[in-house]
Formats: sequence, C-alpha cells, structure tokens
Amino acid sequence: MYGRVLGVSVLGIGGHPVTVEVHVGRGLPALAITGLPGAAVVDARERVRPAVEQCGFTWPLRRVVVNLAPANLRKDGPGLDLPIAVGVLVATGQAPAARAADVAFVGELSLRGELLATPGVLSVAIAAARAGLRGVVVPVANAVEAAQVEGLEVVGASNLREVVGFLRGTWRPPEVEPGPRAAPAAARVDLAEVRGQGQARRALEIAAAGGHNVLLVGPPGAGKTMLARRLPTILPEMSREEALEVSQLHSVAGLLHGTGILRERPFRAPHHSISLAGLLGGGTTALRPGEVSLATHGVLFLDEVTEFRRDALEALRQPLEDGRVALTRAIGTVVFPARCTLVAAANPCPCGFDGDPRRACRCRPDRAEQYRQRLSGPLLDRIDLRLWVPRLTKQELLGAAGGEPSARVRERVTAARDRQRARLAGLGLGCNAQLPGPLARREVRLTTAAEGLLGRAVDAMQLTGRGLDRALKVARTVADLAAAERVDAVHLAEALSLRGEASGPEREVAVGAG
Repeated sequence: MYGRVLGVSVLGIGGHPVTVEVHVGRGLPALAITGLPGAAVVDARERVRPAVEQCGFTWPLRRVVVNLAPANLRKDGPGLDLPIAVGVLVATGQAPAARAADVAFVGELSLRGELLATPGVLSVAIAAARAGLRGVVVPVANAVEAAQVEGLEVVGASNLREVVGFLRGTWRPPEVEPGPRAAPAAARVDLAEVRGQGQARRALEIAAAGGHNVLLVGPPGAGKTMLARRLPTILPEMSREEALEVSQLHSVAGLLHGTGILRERPFRAPHHSISLAGLLGGGTTALRPGEVSLATHGVLFLDEVTEFRRDALEALRQPLEDGRVALTRAIGTVVFPARCTLVAAANPCPCGFDGDPRRACRCRPDRAEQYRQRLSGPLLDRIDLRLWVPRLTKQELLGAAGGEPSARVRERVTAARDRQRARLAGLGLGCNAQLPGPLARREVRLTTAAEGLLGRAVDAMQLTGRGLDRALKVARTVADLAAAERVDAVHLAEALSLRGEASGPEREVAVGAG
C-alpha cells in the first residue's frame, strides 16, 4: 500500500515543498522516517499514531515507512506531523488521494488529533503558491496568516478528523478572511513629546530618511531611550513586500500569533544580557532568526550598549554591513535578512557624567577610557551618526514640549526616501545607507565647495575609507531632505558634525563649512 501527499519544510524564512511518501508493507508494526528528518520530525513517530487513533481511524499493524523527499534537504519543525498522518490514511485507503494531490498540508498534531498553531505557516503558504498548488490545509489558528497569500485556497482545520472530512467532501471548511489591510495603527508615542534636544531630533530625521545607524551618548536621564522609541514613528510606511518579509520572519519565530501581515515597523529592544544566538539567531535543532533579523525594516535598539557582550557586538559588524545574517551550523546554512536601523545608547563613563557641565565625573580616567573602549573602532565605523545628548536645561524641563509632531517629520522623511528610490531604482536599493562604497562616491555628486571641504575633513578627522563613504552617504541624505540635486558644503558639514564630538581641527572643519 502506497500513499503520497505534499508538505512544506521551512528553512530560514523560505518554504521548500516536501513530498511525503508512505509505504505500508510486511514486517513488525513500526514507523520509520527517512529523508534527513530533524529531531522534531523524528518525534512525530510518537505523536502521529495516537492522533490517528484518537480521531477514530485505524492505524495499520504493519511496518510503515515514511520517506521525505528530497532527501538532501534537512526537515525541521513539527509542521510535517499532519502530512505524515494524512499520508498514512491515504496509503491505507481511509482518505481519498485525488483531493490531496494538489494541496499542501502543514500542522503539528496533539495526541488527541488536534491541530496546534505552527510557526512558519506564512512561508509555507508562499511556497505553496509558488509551486502552483491549489491550496493549503493548516491549523485553524494559522488560517488568517496563510490567507494573506493571494490566489490560494486556505483550509483551516481544528483536528485531523476535519482534514479527512475535507478530503472526503463531507466537511466544508469555513471561509477564511485575510483581514483588513489598513494603515498602521496610530502610534502611542510621538516625537512632539521630546523636550529640547534639537540636534538629536535632527539626527533621528536624517537616520530615518537614509536608513543610517545612530549612537546616542549622554548622561542618565537625558532622553536617549525616549528618542530611540520615537524613531519608528517617523519612518515611512512599509511597502507590501517589506511587510511580507517582516511577517515571514515573525511567523518563523512563532511571534505572528495567527494574525495577518504586520503593518507597523518592528522595534526590538533586547536586554544587554542577551546571548550571541539570541542577537544574531541560531538554535540547536532548528535555526531561528535573532533580534537583528526580527528588526528588519525597523529599529534595533541597544540600550546601555557598552554592557552587551563583546562577542555579540562584534558579531553585528557583518550584518550591519551586508544587511543579512548567514548562520552556518552542522545542520546546514541559513541566511536571514537583517536590514535594520541600529540605534545604540550609552553613557560616556561608568558613572555617566563625564563631560556633564553641571555634575562632576567620579570615575578614574583610566576606567572611563576602558569603559569607552568596549565599543571597538571597526564597530563604530559602521555607525553613521554619533552624537552627544546633553542633559536638559531647567527651561526645557519646565517649559512646554512644543516640538514638531511625528506626522510632519514623517512627510519630509517619506519625500526624501522617494527621491532616493527614484535615483537608486536601477541599482535595486531603497535608501542611501545601502549604497556600497564605490557607488556612494559616484552617486553623491559633490559641488566644488563640498569637494574642498571633504579634502580638509579627511586630513583633520583622519577618516578611514569606510568612514569617508559613510559621511558621503549621510551628506547625500541631508541633501535629499533639502530636495537638492547636488551635495553642497553645508550638507557635508552637517554630516561631518554628526560623526562624533568634534573638537580641535574637526570642529574647525565643520564650523568653517557653515
């Protein structure tokens, strides 16, 4: 006896069709699974038989062999429970094979035959649509998630009995609505609530317009966290492609909770005790996205960044440069997107008051320097905007906030992003921060005055090649916010002034440009 159904295995955020072949033949009663199954798939041997019997079907008292093809693709996760069970029922004639031929099955089974919510269903539905299948059968808790893929019949079932009823034509699944595709909900915070901090507000606007990374340094209570949490409110709305990618990542991580496509840009703020695997992704049995990937198309906020593990921070260098994380383990290699905006916040020293004009620092000079060196030069070189966030004055604390609201700033940011997309359309890039170094120097288009300033800045600020490229990208973003075709000296000067605390020759260069 032979049965054949289709499943989908999720690797990274991509779904890969899997042919589940079942042979019921001579031999002692047993269930063997071949085809490079992961630990969760191997465990299905103990879940599938009780589920089948609890739903009133007969388990064959013979040797059952399940083959998962292709055999060179590792299959992880519990989502193959349902196709294995359906394959056994098809092989034993308890479910018709005809209606199962062009449908993909996915879902974890409980011992009572219930279909449990399963991570990665959105990726499964996308893979099924690309493979030209008619539909997917998923747990009812994931039905809305799968319905986001257009042109695909979605069957949401609550147990194995309903799945077999669908195949026999005796049970009609309820219609699944994809849900409203409205704009993101109104933000709970607003940039207008920030008092003072004019330079920091301007830096956030530039970061949002060009996708640049930001480091905020200042004493405790200056408002660094408050500023970071308001960055998503001035970012442009996500396109459908961006929203789909973000939703896939959250689906694979088990964070979508059966809802539709996410519309708000993610904001991830992990604690400084997070492990390397938690930040970049990983796992022992299945590779899952980390915080840097879950923040894709949004903001990754590292508060008290100097308290994070050194190895975790240094591992961020490549994702910040390439916009992707490649995880290579014994079980295989998985690539996750990691195109996020990094916002890091730190105190200037252990006590937090080095450089504060109103409160003296209590730290020894060598200890303060050691504290600052927790952020390596190569990592700082990948952060475009580095600025000092001072303590608020009495007038700023007691006065009305009165700053620009997020909606008005977002209009300027969106207009600047539109200019970038139009200019970079042929390169397949979305914002200035994604420009490779050689292309950045070509696309910036400096005026004569800006070229002269750039030459003086290279000598005075001792810019590295990467630092020079990033300064040019920020200058291009400043020009885009000003709707300027070419980057002038004033745009470059502002970009250079946001690369750290300028002093001595550096300050003279920036001031002289103004």
